[in-house]
Amino acid sequence: MFVIVTYDISEQKQLNKIRKHLKKYLIWSQNSVFEGEITPGKLHKCMSELEKYIDKREDSVYVYEVKNPKHISKSVYGQEKSFDEMFL
Repeated sequence: MFVIVTYDISEQKQLNKIRKHLKKYLIWSQNSVFEGEITPGKLHKCMSELEKYIDKREDSVYVYEVKNPKHISKSVYGQEKSFDEMFL
């Protein structure tokens, strides 16, 4: 399945840990956005591991699951960014 993960993290040092963790599983497409193909099992593992980095009283992580990626289209207005390619 295809997923889009967005996050809003209050503490800067946790933000870097979360970004590093998500890069193991998905593609970093914008500052607080990751996307990509992932199996349900790997998504569950990723999110379970991610919970140790977030403060559930202040932080939020949203996961949008697209069951059929053939029915999703992406339009980019302005500069398309791919942070993964920028830091290779």
